[in-house]
Amino acid sequence: MEDLLLLIHRIPYPPNKGDKIRSYHLLKHLARDYKVHLATFVDDADDWQHVPKVEALCASSHFATLNPLLARVRSLGALVKGRSLSLDYYRDGEMQRWVDQTVAAHKIERVLVFSSAMAQYADRFPGARRVVDFCDVDSDKWRQYADKKSWPMSWLYRHEARQLLHYERQVAREYDASLFVSGPEADLFRKLAPESDAKIGFFTNGVDTDYFTPAGSYASPFAPGECAVVFTGAMDYWPNVDAVQWFAAEAMPILRARHPDLRFYIVGARPTAAVQELARLPGVKVTGTVPDVRPYIAHARAAVAPLRIARGIQNKVLEAMAMATPVVVSPQALEGIDAEPGRELVLAEDGAGFADAVAALLERQDNEIGLAARARVECKYSWSSNLACIGERLECI
Repeated sequence: MEDLLLLIHRIPYPPNKGDKIRSYHLLKHLARDYKVHLATFVDDADDWQHVPKVEALCASSHFATLNPLLARVRSLGALVKGRSLSLDYYRDGEMQRWVDQTVAAHKIERVLVFSSAMAQYADRFPGARRVVDFCDVDSDKWRQYADKKSWPMSWLYRHEARQLLHYERQVAREYDASLFVSGPEADLFRKLAPESDAKIGFFTNGVDTDYFTPAGSYASPFAPGECAVVFTGAMDYWPNVDAVQWFAAEAMPILRARHPDLRFYIVGARPTAAVQELARLPGVKVTGTVPDVRPYIAHARAAVAPLRIARGIQNKVLEAMAMATPVVVSPQALEGIDAEPGRELVLAEDGAGFADAVAALLERQDNEIGLAARARVECKYSWSSNLACIGERLECI
């Protein structure tokens, strides 16, 4: 087996944590064909429990502690130097030394980078075959943030969008292949970096359909007779925070007028103060961290993804579809997902539209949409088939 260097910005771990699913399955896939040498950050103390599981997949590994608050403060120096804040946020001398020593000791000729900010650790190895999985066009996400915020944050986010795009284009020019999470995401980057068009591709996310299955036995987390809709995701991530605030303000009052017993469950780790404040509203529940999201999805009458800012593919949508729970999505949350609105999920664009869609699902006596969604996921979103292109890119087939 050949040696391969894998650089991931946050520790990947087993597939019950939405924001790290893609990197975890990527690591598992690569470990079958390569001796993987992994360098990654741990930015949450709770994540250290997953280190042994990750180490078991690797020939060697380096886990660097990252304090988010200190990293944010440190990254502000990038403003003076005209650099991307994201790069300085993830800059670490000890990690660079480990990477340099590992590449030299094992004569590594293949490098896979997950997320643009980690490419800085492989920039000095132009002789290796280098592939980057950008996943999303992160620079465009910062641009969207800028459009939603007032000064001075709008200025800061526009600075980051500009500087990060400059670096993303540099990486795409110099690396052998650039991959994204969906066709629309790849097409967007082609427009932003036309000089690298021929080297841009994508592989879509998958779902562990054995884990996310409606056939499981899940005790209901809801009160007896409670009618619930659910949103799942990391609740310190601003697009998720924005989504639940918007839904609670725009859709829930309409829904509660029609269905006074309806409850909106916001399920996810690290809820911000703004999210916790939503629990004061009638019918809104904020759970914080839960050991398993599947019971909430399985026993909900519907899942909602009212995202107004989104890049790539929303795992929360695929997971609910896999659980055969009907999903109501915004156009932004639907982007990149191969599913038919009206048959496999429901599309809504404003508060009244979300309220009407959820109310219609509550009143249906069948689950045709949920069952069709499950069938779509089984057909289209297999990790093994979707990851097949990685070996071809690394081996230049």
